[in-house]
Amino acid sequence: MTPRPFTGAVRTDVEVAVVARDGRCARAIVAAVAALSAVLSVALSAALGTVLSAGPVMPVLPSVPASAAVPSVPSAAVPAAAVPSYESPRATPSGPGHGSGRDRVGGHRSSYALTVRLASASPAVLRRPDGWFTLSGTVVNHSRYRVTGAHVGVRTGPAALGTRSGLAAAAVRTDLTRADGEEISGHVHRLPSLAPGARRDFRLRIPVPELGAYGAGAYGLTVDVARGDGAVLGLARTFLPVYPEGTAYQPLRTTVLWPITDTPHMEALTLRTQESVRPVFRDDALAAAFAEGGRLRRLVETGARLPVTWAVDPDLVAQARAMADGYRVARTPGATDPRQTTEGRGGRAAAAWLAALKRAVRGQDVIALPYADPDLASLARGGPGGDALAGLLRRASRAGKDVVDRELDTDARADVAWPAGGAVDAGIAGYAERLGLGTVLASGSTVGGLRRSSGALVTGGATDDRAVALGERMTALTYDTTVASLLAQSRPGAGAAGAPLRLRVRQRLLAESLTAVRELPYAPRALMVVPPRRMSAGAARAVSESVSEGLGAGWLEPSRLEAAAQDPEPGQLREAEGYPVALRASELPARSLAAVARDQRRLGALSKVLSDPGRTTASAYAAMARAVSTSWRGNPAGARSYRRGVSRFLTASIDSVRLVPKSKVTVAGQSATIPVTVDNGLQQDLTGVELRVASSRPERLAAVDRAVGVQASRAVSRTVRVGVRAHANGPVRLTAQLYTSSDGRPWGRPITFTADVRSVPSGAVAFVAGGVGLMMLAAAFRLRRAQARGGAPPPGVRG
Repeated sequence: MTPRPFTGAVRTDVEVAVVARDGRCARAIVAAVAALSAVLSVALSAALGTVLSAGPVMPVLPSVPASAAVPSVPSAAVPAAAVPSYESPRATPSGPGHGSGRDRVGGHRSSYALTVRLASASPAVLRRPDGWFTLSGTVVNHSRYRVTGAHVGVRTGPAALGTRSGLAAAAVRTDLTRADGEEISGHVHRLPSLAPGARRDFRLRIPVPELGAYGAGAYGLTVDVARGDGAVLGLARTFLPVYPEGTAYQPLRTTVLWPITDTPHMEALTLRTQESVRPVFRDDALAAAFAEGGRLRRLVETGARLPVTWAVDPDLVAQARAMADGYRVARTPGATDPRQTTEGRGGRAAAAWLAALKRAVRGQDVIALPYADPDLASLARGGPGGDALAGLLRRASRAGKDVVDRELDTDARADVAWPAGGAVDAGIAGYAERLGLGTVLASGSTVGGLRRSSGALVTGGATDDRAVALGERMTALTYDTTVASLLAQSRPGAGAAGAPLRLRVRQRLLAESLTAVRELPYAPRALMVVPPRRMSAGAARAVSESVSEGLGAGWLEPSRLEAAAQDPEPGQLREAEGYPVALRASELPARSLAAVARDQRRLGALSKVLSDPGRTTASAYAAMARAVSTSWRGNPAGARSYRRGVSRFLTASIDSVRLVPKSKVTVAGQSATIPVTVDNGLQQDLTGVELRVASSRPERLAAVDRAVGVQASRAVSRTVRVGVRAHANGPVRLTAQLYTSSDGRPWGRPITFTADVRSVPSGAVAFVAGGVGLMMLAAAFRLRRAQARGGAPPPGVRG
């Protein structure tokens, strides 16, 4: 079978640069390709339909099935100038006349045949003009062809990047340009032949002077894989921060927020025994997060080494304490039977995590976020549902501060709001004030309407994350949008597999902060770093290393949150129409907030019939706060599942207090009592409820007791007797209904049954009267009979 030449992805104007304009063959190359004339004649005539001109020849390779062996063209068969070292037809050679711009030194590639992953760069910041710079990484061949004769080289930009916008442009550039500098000669890593899917590690050790980075600033650093003719097969970009010893720029006052939050796991359900009350968790995911190597454990260990401001969700601390004291895990999330649970296994890990967090925050700024970190934007725009929950959330937040202070032995600040995405408008600011929050963390880009007194945008000009006064009672702390977006979009792992992404994030953060300093090197300014709420352990490590390097070099200076909030500049909020569309799309639906508000009212009714309402309502109110947590953004299914679990818990609790149905009772006598059974399925004693019975025929049977108080121990049934009085015989329809004693509202469903009245006293009177009547009728009959015969009346009967 004749091989079919590859034509699908070849650009003939770039890949085959030897086609002459006049269509004539160059005679000089005929002898050089004699050995391959048969193959080249078929391949080139089929692919191009033309003849070759003078110059070196690039063979067009036939397509190779994935299951077939991958051919390799030995370099000894043809001179190096005639056979390219990369055999994939997607290779892009460089050379004069190629590319769209005069600064192009390699083909523009949307995707390269080789992937270059940088694993380490040391030192992270160059401080001295001597020494060595070491790079290591991996090259992976993800093409279908074998690669031979390639090498790994390094380039540094000729000058430090002057602006953060220039930094952003360099980070996303995919082609190799003259702005990337020349390859550092003499320091390359030659790669062996790479079959498809093969990977090879590399390590480069370069003298610092040969990097050509002398002045302070962030330089672009490019690691590329190229072949002998200059064709670029793959590249990776990062940045090389340089801050020579003795450089005296004004340090950037840096405040780093360190969030300690997670998705809610504890439910409203509890398992009560005579000795204890065990909370029920939806799953046991927190056991792994609190354990050694878990995300939350790594966050605490990493943050403990930095001067950061801890932003702690009180609900997470409460969940850790509940786990440490003993907890249960539901077999099915959202179940309503506490007996269908298993013993939790993360108690020791939770206790150790709490102890580690307590040590880490000692002497540091601590923010107690509103309890369960509620979604302020959703609540502010949630209509009546959001309004109805403001009181609950305010009370929960006050209790949350007490939890943080008690468990962490600190005096946490509890007046900071953190809207999703840092977006703030008048509605969000107003709702935050209703919760007693006077400071809001605001993103510089998403809060486009926040303006300085000078009229410039908060993010305009040089980096300076300063406080902005929003009226008399609210202060906005703006934070760096670029850094926040970088950390939100990059979630590197903590292990070896996450090393390339961690390195990229670390070097980018260092470059961002150093370039921010160079924008106005001698002006005092501020930088606030706000990572995503559920920061990964790998991102935390990258932030930690970048902040530590910046502090060590001297261009960063730690700043406390209290100092960052001082001397706010006057500002104003934008209109609600400017709220970001993407954030609006991920908000909690108004109908979900309305459902939580309904559950709040139902819980209020339940509390009226309990002997100790605080024991039940505390867990339920906390679960309602969790149901509106910001952590549910991006997880609508999880939010629905959790909210429905809370609703099912309340429904099951309310239905646990019920009247046991019955069909018929018999009433004998004028006075009697009718038994009605009340079933208390709650895990605590029942009080605050009364029983009323109504008759459909009160003239025949009526209740003597208007209402009878009901008391029942937990998890038992109690029979209540209601007095009645009978006036006449016959069936009567009775309806029994429970009511709350405090406000007389109906509780649960009524039951209807029949009372068969059999009044013994009324029957006796009728019997006697009937007997007397019969005797009188008999006497009258005898008298009339005697008169008819004309005789005297019988003895004893007067005429």
